[in-house]
Amino acid sequence: MKEGYSNWRKLDNAALAFPLVTGKNDTRVFRFYCELKENVKPELLQAALEKTMEKYPLFQMVLRKGLFWFYLEHRDIRPIVKEEKKPPCSRLYIPDKKNLLFQVSYYEKRINFEVFHALTDGTGAMHFLQELVSNYLKKAHPKQDLPSLPVTDMSTPGDQEEDSFSQYYSSDIPGNSEKKPRAVRLPGERLLHEDMHITEIVLPVKELHAKAKEYGVSITILITAMFLCSIHEEIPKSRQNRPIALMVPVNLRNYFPSQSMANFFGWIEVGHDFSQTSDFTEILAHVKEQFAAELVEEKIARHMNSYVRLEKNPVIRAVPLEIKKYFLMLGANLSSRSITAVYSNIGILRFPKEYNQYIDRFGIFASTNSMQLCSCSYENEMVLGFTSKLPKDNIQRNFLNMLKKEEIPYTEKTNNFPGCSLKEKKEEQRIVQVFNFVCIAAAILCGMINYLTREKLDWFWFAAAGCLCGWLIVAVAYAKRRNILKNEIIQLILVTVIAVLWDKYTGWHGWSLDFVLPFGALAVLGSIPVIVKVQKLEKEEYLFYLVQAAFAGLVPLILMFLHLIRFPYPSVVCTGISLLVFAGMFIFNSNDTIWEFHKKLRM
Repeated sequence: MKEGYSNWRKLDNAALAFPLVTGKNDTRVFRFYCELKENVKPELLQAALEKTMEKYPLFQMVLRKGLFWFYLEHRDIRPIVKEEKKPPCSRLYIPDKKNLLFQVSYYEKRINFEVFHALTDGTGAMHFLQELVSNYLKKAHPKQDLPSLPVTDMSTPGDQEEDSFSQYYSSDIPGNSEKKPRAVRLPGERLLHEDMHITEIVLPVKELHAKAKEYGVSITILITAMFLCSIHEEIPKSRQNRPIALMVPVNLRNYFPSQSMANFFGWIEVGHDFSQTSDFTEILAHVKEQFAAELVEEKIARHMNSYVRLEKNPVIRAVPLEIKKYFLMLGANLSSRSITAVYSNIGILRFPKEYNQYIDRFGIFASTNSMQLCSCSYENEMVLGFTSKLPKDNIQRNFLNMLKKEEIPYTEKTNNFPGCSLKEKKEEQRIVQVFNFVCIAAAILCGMINYLTREKLDWFWFAAAGCLCGWLIVAVAYAKRRNILKNEIIQLILVTVIAVLWDKYTGWHGWSLDFVLPFGALAVLGSIPVIVKVQKLEKEEYLFYLVQAAFAGLVPLILMFLHLIRFPYPSVVCTGISLLVFAGMFIFNSNDTIWEFHKKLRM
C-alpha cells in the first residue's frame, strides 16, 4: 500500500452477510472473557490493549460501504477500555457511525472482549484475548517474569488479513448440492436484546471426558446430542415430524493451513429426527455418524467452494449492494430454515503454567435471534454459555437435568452483569414519538379547522402534504444523523424531489429547478469544507461525498441543455463551481480520489 493511503481489505466470504442481517435485536456480536483471581486495574488494561493492538493491527478497522460490497478500512481510532455498563453483546456496528468493531471492557475480576463477527471469528478472538490477558498480567505482575505466549509469533500482519477463502477456492471442485430438510423452529415470542437470557454452566473436563469416553464419543458430540435432546423436550408433538438440527461452526484452519485472523470458518448441520427414535445411545451414535461423514476434507472443501462460488459469480458481483442486499438477506433466511439452534465449541485455551495462579476461567457466549450455545475450555474447566431470546429457560433446565441424569457434576454460574440504564435511550425514543404525534396532530387540526370554516376539505390537503414533507425531511435527517455528509447528499435529493412535486402541483413556475436545485448543490459544496474542518475528517471520509455533490452541481447544466431552466444565473454559477471542484480534486488529489473510487466501486 502506498504511503498516505489507508489500508483496507474486502470482507471475507463468511462475513459478507453480517452487516446486512445485524440490527439492534440481533447484533452479531460475541463476547470472549477472562475471569481473573484479582480485580482488574483499568489503567493497566488500557496499556495492555495498546500493546496488543501493535501485534494485531487487523483489528484497527471500521466497516465502510461500497457500491457493490462492504469493506474494512484502517482508522487511527484509539481503542478505549471501558467499565462494563451496557448489556452483554450490545451493538458494535452501527451504519454511518465511525467506530471500531470491538470493545474491551472490565467488571470487577472480568476482562471482556466483545467483537462484531464481520471482523473476526472465534479463533481470531481467542488469540487476541490470550495476547491481551498475557500483556495485562505481565504489567500487573512485572516481578514474576511471565513468559510470552506461543501465539505471539504465529503470524505477520500480512498473514493475519489473508483471504483464505479465495486462496483455497478452486473452480474445479464441485459445490455442495445437497438439499437440507426443513428443521423444527423453536416456539415462542422473542425477547429484546437487553432482555436476552444468559446461562453459564461450568463442567469439570476430566469427568466430562470420562463420560464421553464411556459412550465412545468426543466431548463435542456428547454436548451436541444433549443439546438436541434438551430442545426436543420443548417441541410440541404436532411439530415433531421434522428433525431438530444444529449449526456447528467448523474452524477451516484445521483443514486448510492458514494464519488468518479474519473469519475463516464453515459449518456443518447435525440433526436428529426424534420421530424415529429418542433413545440417547442411538442419538449419540447418529450424531457421531454425522460428524464423521461431514468432517472430511473433501466435503469441507465442497462446502467452502459453494460459499465462494456465489461471491465470485460475475452477475452477482455486478449487482449494486442496495439491490444485492435483499437477495443476500433472503438467502440467509432460507438457509436458516434447516437450523433449529447453534452450537459453537471454540476449543481449548492454553497458557504457560506460570499464568494459572492469576487466571480463574475463560468463557464465551454470543448474541442470537433464537438460541445459541458456545463453549471453551481452560485447564480442567469447560464453560458452556447459553444465550436465548426465548422467554423461558426450559431448554437450559432440560440440559441441567440431563447432566444430573448422566452424573456429570456441574456448577451453574450466577451471572454478574451490571447492565445499564436505558433511560437515555428511552428519552431519545420519546422525543421521536412526540415529534411523530405533533406532525399527525397538526394535520388533523388543519383538517378540523378547514371543515369547520368552509364545510369542505380544500386547503387541508396542502397543509397535510406540508406536514408530511416536514416529517419526512426530519425523519431522514434523524436516521442519517451519524454521517452528516451522507445526510446532506440525501437531503439534497429529497428536498429537490419534494420541491419539484410542489412546483408541479401548484401550477409549475419552474422555481424548483431554477433556484432550489442549484442553491441546494451550492450549499452542500460550501458546507463540506466546513464540516471536514470541524470534524477533522480524513480524505477517505469525505472525497466520495464531495464528488457526489459536484456531480449534483452539474445537473443544472444538463437541465439548461434540455431548456428546462428559465432563470439561468444560479445554474451557471453552480455548474462553474462544480467544474472547479472536479478540477481541483483531480489536479491536487488525483491519486486519493482514484483510489477512493477503486475501493467504492470494487466488484
